[in-house]
Amino acid sequence: MASPPDTSKTIKLERYNSYLRRLHSTKVLNASSKLLFRATLLIALVLILFFTLNYPPLSDNIPNHAHLHHHNFLSTAFFASSAGGAAWEKQVRHSSTPKRRNGFSVLVTGAAGFVGSHCSLALKKRGDGVLGLDNFNSYYDPTLKRARQKLLLRHEVFIVEGDLNDASLLRKLFDVVPFTHILHLAAQAGVRYAMQNPQSYVSSNIAGFVNLLEVAKAANPQPAIVWASSSSVYGLNTQVPFSELDRTDQPASLYAATKKAGEEIAHTYNHIYGLSLTGLRFFTVYGPWGRPDMAYFFFTKDILQGKPIDVYQTQDDKQVARDFTYIDDVVKGCLGSLDTAEKSTGSGGKKKGPAQLRVYNLGNTSPVPVGNLVSILEGLLSTKAKKHVIKMPRNGDVPYTHANVTLAFKDFGYKPTTDLATGLRKFVKWYVNYYGIQTRVKKGSAINSEHPEESA
Repeated sequence: MASPPDTSKTIKLERYNSYLRRLHSTKVLNASSKLLFRATLLIALVLILFFTLNYPPLSDNIPNHAHLHHHNFLSTAFFASSAGGAAWEKQVRHSSTPKRRNGFSVLVTGAAGFVGSHCSLALKKRGDGVLGLDNFNSYYDPTLKRARQKLLLRHEVFIVEGDLNDASLLRKLFDVVPFTHILHLAAQAGVRYAMQNPQSYVSSNIAGFVNLLEVAKAANPQPAIVWASSSSVYGLNTQVPFSELDRTDQPASLYAATKKAGEEIAHTYNHIYGLSLTGLRFFTVYGPWGRPDMAYFFFTKDILQGKPIDVYQTQDDKQVARDFTYIDDVVKGCLGSLDTAEKSTGSGGKKKGPAQLRVYNLGNTSPVPVGNLVSILEGLLSTKAKKHVIKMPRNGDVPYTHANVTLAFKDFGYKPTTDLATGLRKFVKWYVNYYGIQTRVKKGSAINSEHPEESA
């Protein structure tokens, strides 16, 4: 009888092949698990960064300057991906929807700026819908703008991060919201900086303004527009006080020239397209949450730090004087202009009749020598300034400003009520609190965080 065949080698071979298959499957599974984990982690990080950039957390506390973090990097790329999404449109609509009967729906450009943040809060407080637009540029420290943004968000004012020259973004905003008004305050500010970066003034104050007007003219219905001109347009004018009927064809700086150009551009769009346009010539606005590039702001900083300050005199040894205007008064003027602005008469870019065109001075009517400003700050800070008196350089600054506000009073009751000493006291209170400074400030000056809406 034949012996059975030897199958041991075959069985061993099958076992070995089975082992190899199991080993290969384990490796594939492990590799797949690692890949899936990494992909999940990457997606989670992207989502965290997305929501951090576009939806800052609500907070009841305004952090000090040193603890604020800004996120300019990557903001453009992530903004492009978020604009137009359902969540984004919901925020835009919610912010811009009025809560009072017949309330306005206002697009405020430059909403994270000094005047823009105050006006946005004042409008929201009275029940208007407000949507902000700001590019958070670095002309001065953006952390201050981010702090204003955080405060606005607490009051349900959403700021879209974008640029005036982004026409597609502006068109998208108008597609989502039928704005009744635009308060156009975005601009490249500052007289002296124009000598360093002239193109930024042309890009923002002229090209950006035209871009906004182009989108507004095509809207249906067209919004009424109130926009910020400047007292700088009076330039070399020597007739005082400055009246809206005075010459404005001799600008002393590129900044002034771009604002004067804006007034002429406004006339053109009013004439051709029926846009209702009101220009406001601001006179040296100051107050809490102000601009660090303004003299009263950096004087306060340097006096507290024991640094010398430059106090200018004219070429013929006269004191430089300014018509300092407190932020509360300017806000009232801006809202008065919006309230009395007539509707635009065009539709879809075609004019159907004459439209309102106005320009107003918004000043304090009481010029104060800069030396007096320094004396007031010395008293409030209980610190003697180290003054360095020098001749005013030929950088476009003018020696004297003085506003005649008769027209604004006649048309919407504009009447400034805050003198410089009172306004500076409020500013100093805000400054020492915001920056957490321990000083010898006069008793009663240190208070809790003074919000824009509490001083507007």
